[in-house]
Amino acid sequence: MEGQLWQPQEDGVREICQLLQESSVPSLDHTRVWQQLQRCTQSPDFNNYLTFVLCRAESVEVRQAAGLLLKNNLKSSYQSTSSATQQYIKKELLTCLGNSDRHLRATVGTAISVVAQQGHTQVWPELFQVILHCLESNDYNHMEGALDTLYKICEDIPQELDVDVPGLSERPINVFLPRLLEFFSSTHAVLRKLALGSINQFIPVMPTALYINMDKFLQGLFLLANDSVADVRKLVCAALVQLIEVQPGYLQPLMKNVIEYMLQASRDTDEEVALEACEFWSAFCDAQLPPEILKEFLPRLIPVLLSNMTYADDDEALFDADDDDDAPDRDEDLKPRFHQSRLHGAVDGGEEDEDGDEIVNSWNLRKCSAAGLDNLSIFYGDEILPFLMPLVQAKLSSSSEETWKEREAAVLALGAIAEGCIQGLLPHMSQIIAFLVPMLEEKRSLVRSITCWTLSRYSKWIVQTAGHPDSQSQFDTVLTGLLARILDSNKRVQEAACSAFATLEEEAAEELAPRLEPILRHLMFAFGKYQRRNLRILYDAIGTLADAVGGQLNEAKYLEILMPPLINKWQHLPDSDKDLFPLLECLTSIAQALGSGFLQYAEPVYIRCINLIRTQEVAKADPGIAGVAYDKDFIVCSLDLLSGLAEGLGSSIENLVIRSDLRDLLLQCCGNEAPDVRQSALALLGDLAKACVFHLQPRLVDFLNIAAKQLGSEVKDNVSVANNACWAIGEIAVKVGQEISPIVMNVVSCLVPILSNAEGLNKSLLENSAITLGRLGWVCPDIVAPHMDHFMKPWCAALRTIRDDVEKEDAFRGLCAMVRVNPGGAVSSFIQMCEAIGSWHEIRSSELRVEIGQVLHGYKQMLSGYLWDQYIGALDPSLREKLVKKYSL
Repeated sequence: MEGQLWQPQEDGVREICQLLQESSVPSLDHTRVWQQLQRCTQSPDFNNYLTFVLCRAESVEVRQAAGLLLKNNLKSSYQSTSSATQQYIKKELLTCLGNSDRHLRATVGTAISVVAQQGHTQVWPELFQVILHCLESNDYNHMEGALDTLYKICEDIPQELDVDVPGLSERPINVFLPRLLEFFSSTHAVLRKLALGSINQFIPVMPTALYINMDKFLQGLFLLANDSVADVRKLVCAALVQLIEVQPGYLQPLMKNVIEYMLQASRDTDEEVALEACEFWSAFCDAQLPPEILKEFLPRLIPVLLSNMTYADDDEALFDADDDDDAPDRDEDLKPRFHQSRLHGAVDGGEEDEDGDEIVNSWNLRKCSAAGLDNLSIFYGDEILPFLMPLVQAKLSSSSEETWKEREAAVLALGAIAEGCIQGLLPHMSQIIAFLVPMLEEKRSLVRSITCWTLSRYSKWIVQTAGHPDSQSQFDTVLTGLLARILDSNKRVQEAACSAFATLEEEAAEELAPRLEPILRHLMFAFGKYQRRNLRILYDAIGTLADAVGGQLNEAKYLEILMPPLINKWQHLPDSDKDLFPLLECLTSIAQALGSGFLQYAEPVYIRCINLIRTQEVAKADPGIAGVAYDKDFIVCSLDLLSGLAEGLGSSIENLVIRSDLRDLLLQCCGNEAPDVRQSALALLGDLAKACVFHLQPRLVDFLNIAAKQLGSEVKDNVSVANNACWAIGEIAVKVGQEISPIVMNVVSCLVPILSNAEGLNKSLLENSAITLGRLGWVCPDIVAPHMDHFMKPWCAALRTIRDDVEKEDAFRGLCAMVRVNPGGAVSSFIQMCEAIGSWHEIRSSELRVEIGQVLHGYKQMLSGYLWDQYIGALDPSLREKLVKKYSL
């Protein structure tokens, strides 16, 4: 079939039009229509028919429906269709670019963009020729259709316009960019909007054509800056924000004019324009431009941001602000939850919530302005306080019902500047807290909830001063206030209070121990009161409390309050209920905190975890037999709780392990294709090695081979899996000694490339790699030591960064053991070795201190005289002095 010769059958056209017509009638059986359309897709000509109907049928509604169906088909099957069909579709679509119906033009443009993505523009030069012809036609329909199509192509595949296209004398972007700039002065707002929107797509990639035309582009932006149409002004702001993010140097000579405009736009009557403009202030801070540029505008900018932080009358948060705790949770209120698999070793600090006012998901002017104020406070520090604090104080001093939104915005502002302006605020902290605590009792729930968040932002400093007698009562006042709000009748406040309390717990740690009984009573009362959504947050607060106070929780009077409600919930939740996830995580923290105190609860918890894993392994193969759908998160959470039990109970877990098939289940999980399952399984492997390695030994070689496999060439794709595998191998090595020898060189050959190519790798993986390499050298020095010259320099560099602890001691025992076997292997890395030794603040093991001293004295004797002076003299003077003094060199 030649594409040009294809002609539809009238019956086929009629049938498809009828089905498409019926699909838009609400009262008809859409399932039947859909099934018939699905049968039509079996015809190789179906997309031709849809194209014909879209471009030539009479009914606009039918043509629209054909276009949408065609678009979806092209996304999934364009590349597998015949070249004749492709040519027919492309030819017909181009004839409709200037259709008189705006909606049809838009549908055609979308279909063309899909074809361009799937088939690549280099083999469709006619596309750009037709678009250019339409742009130069002066016919509105053709210009709008062409611009709309071009915008969609720029949005989806901007890079395709900056390549050579056979049949065209220039790259498409070189042809179109000047014409797009000309449309900035069009009398039609839609054309101005589409032209600017198209160019904006190129700013992140900054092609040469845009660079060459930058002056004209900036002139065009200022021409459109006060456009009568809000959508155009919004795009101007978006362009300026992108430019300062990507190439701030282009704007720097014009920055004062840009800032003046953005100040004006941040107050625009159209909220979407103001929102886009407010993004500029955070972007300015991130661009690291000279602070002086914006400093003179701060007295005018700060009030604008504070004004924007007041709730708008149509803010969706206002409509459910009085959502009381008796109202049932809606399914849409239950956000998807993501369990973080267990990770062993040093990790960077956890990320803070992006914005504590996280009660409504959508980004809006209020949140954007608060984020801008937050970033400005970090960028300028206390310099913004003289412009902000008088306004905040004025808003807080008004106590009337009508001004509650102003007070709420002032509290939000205090939270936003907590990090950046803390030095200037510290002397006034007691007054700030005294202002905030009464607002926990405000009539308006939104004021109570934001006060919880703002107090959480000052947790660190509230806790730091808790040790002083004068500030002890302040800490107790905040704690009591948050606990009261945990029992608030409003769900939003419950959520904010629980989150704030969890933050305070992390900072307070042992300060909470004397107050455990009232804390637990409040939390467990809330446990009986909360519905599903906030129950998840409460589990987190309980788990965080356990992490914070640790073994101090292990008293009978506390366990009598804490455990019965949790165990009751544990028993009543079915195995298929995802509300088990946060409960499993909570129990993991409690098991670790209680240690042997958890033994009385351990057996039913252990057995259920085993059953959950077993059920999910069956469900993975056959959900029908298992009776539940496969969900790997049940496996991950169960593995992590078993890890918590192993860590908490230690060798006492042996009685549980010996009576179960955990070893075989764990081996399966270690080989699971899902990285997060392997990650948690390998963490449990290491914890079991520490607690009861004897029960792993019948399959030890299999475990070690799977763990070693995780350290291969794809380590960067699954860093956390590799991290846990590495740690587990090290723990096994310490326990089984020489038994690990068959896989030692396999592991070493994987660890050396990790240490040698450290850039961009996770700090925890590097540290665990260094520790495990040392542990292998400690238990099998005869195998590892001959290869020291291949890894000493990067290994010692990694050892320097590890904090002083037992694992670092093991690594240095390995260093000493290998040097005894092969002292010559470390001579060329003597300086790096000394730097690693010098990284210790205090070596608690007197035995290891002696061993390290013997290593250094051994080299002094081996090198002797001039050579020793040369080697020791090459060290940094302060390091040399430290080693000479500590080890009597």
